[in-house]
Amino acid sequence: MEFKDYYQIMGIARDATQDDIKRAYRKLARKYHPDVSKELGAEARFKEIGEAYEVLKDPEKRAAYDQLGARWKNGQEFQAPPGWDQGFEFHGGDFKQADASQFSSFFEALFGRGGHARQRAGSGVPGEDSHAKILIDLEDTFRGAVRSLTLQHTQLGLDGRPQTKERTLHVRIPKGIRQGQHIRLAGQGSPGMGRGQAGDLYLEVMFKPHSLYKIEEKDIFLDLPIAPWEAALGATVKVPTPAGVVDLKVPAGSQSGQKLRLRQRGIPSTPPGDLYIVLQIALPPADSEQARAIYREMEQKLAFNPRAKLRV
Repeated sequence: MEFKDYYQIMGIARDATQDDIKRAYRKLARKYHPDVSKELGAEARFKEIGEAYEVLKDPEKRAAYDQLGARWKNGQEFQAPPGWDQGFEFHGGDFKQADASQFSSFFEALFGRGGHARQRAGSGVPGEDSHAKILIDLEDTFRGAVRSLTLQHTQLGLDGRPQTKERTLHVRIPKGIRQGQHIRLAGQGSPGMGRGQAGDLYLEVMFKPHSLYKIEEKDIFLDLPIAPWEAALGATVKVPTPAGVVDLKVPAGSQSGQKLRLRQRGIPSTPPGDLYIVLQIALPPADSEQARAIYREMEQKLAFNPRAKLRV
């Protein structure tokens, strides 16, 4: 996936005002509208301009994109860093004026969440729901936790450029929550008008990258190094898990890449996930004459050909 420089696409400077952005969009939309333009590739260009405008016209999306975009160039190979937009609060739905299918995979990777708009009872105008991301440690879902989260709310200043204000919330992380699930904070969205209720804030949960574990849905994976003799003869070894160290029986004749399942030791949801131990045979280094002598003896006495099945 390639990074898209929306400012370059619209031909405007990064410090452009919202009025500058609106004028640039109107000019380009007239030029490349498929119904009137005879330019080659006008339809694709029109969609690209519309996508850029969808982000830059929205002060909240623009502020988050600006923080990310400062480190990337147009066309550069791109993958969104985990939690890249943590701390930014977005209001309302994500696709306000267009069908999500019009947008590129780049846009979808950044802003492709659904909104949580819903009707509320009572007179007055209800406030918009808002959403943001919260990064938590894997261990938080095993114990439950309370975390402080600072959110940036973006609005237009008198100069027509986005300005940010911060607020800090204390968020309870429920035990067993999974990546992609939401924590709802009632009344923490936009205020309503008149007697309208305030909107809610939805926090999408993301796990921080872990030094040991990989997470898929509610299952956890751990690469476990074992010695060749442990794999060949079988052994009982100690294994770290997010809930503590356990003993694992490695069957005799185990191979690299083989998976052993520890039931219900994954994310403690309902029902719990599993923990998969992926065996990785680690070879002792031949860094001494004694070690090299042992390897030579193995070569002679075992007569082992690891490529026998390849008939070479």
